[in-house]
Amino acid sequence: MEHPPVATTQAEKAARIDAMMEQASKALVARDYFAAEKFASGALRRAHQEQDFERMARIALPLQEARRFKRDMAIDTGKVTVVDGEIPMGRTLTAGCYLVIPPRVGVDGRMIRDAADEKKVPVVVVVREPPTREGLWPIVTVGPVTVRTKMTPPKPGPAKKAKVGSKSKAKPEEGDATAPITPEPEWFVHACEQLGDEAIGQIAATLPAATRVAALLDRLEAHPNHEKLHQRLAEACREALLEPVRKRKPGIGDFMDDAF
Repeated sequence: MEHPPVATTQAEKAARIDAMMEQASKALVARDYFAAEKFASGALRRAHQEQDFERMARIALPLQEARRFKRDMAIDTGKVTVVDGEIPMGRTLTAGCYLVIPPRVGVDGRMIRDAADEKKVPVVVVVREPPTREGLWPIVTVGPVTVRTKMTPPKPGPAKKAKVGSKSKAKPEEGDATAPITPEPEWFVHACEQLGDEAIGQIAATLPAATRVAALLDRLEAHPNHEKLHQRLAEACREALLEPVRKRKPGIGDFMDDAF
């Protein structure tokens, strides 16, 4: 089987990126948001490899749009699954919101998200670590970097039926921070906002724009459900276009890659 020739010139590489974005645009029109995200995120990575900040800025917003539709589809189901046991896969992995709690960890949440994308199942996944002494919930997302923040847990509500992957059946007691709590779907939106805001806050505004682009890209891969991350990436890309070429190679240690 013959393979297409490898693009060697800048013009050929740019044409490949444009072709991927054309496919992403067609997928958006067809409401195939998973395909749109796949093509756009692939184009974004290629554009970054080529330091093509102009194309990166144009790609970020269609990618944001595809991911927004996926998130809304998951939230609109009204379904919440607490995962503290077996990881839902195959037929048990359905559209909705997933709260991953101990003993499961951040990589388990990433596994659920990746499996859902493979199946084209819209999900929003939030991973909670053990509560702090103050009763706060540390939430975390992992990828090329780790993003972690703390938030006030939702108030315990009425007892709910046990969810797939969860061994928790008892009604949580008021004030018991370790008791299983099943949040409403709206809570997941709030949690994703806080994680994304923390990711943005990890990056110093005084860094060269090209360095910020690389840092934002890593955080966007770790946490794709945050619209402002996409917007900040597009802004940084436009700023990078105005920088001298010598500033476009981020060095090791130029930005912190873990919150705490």
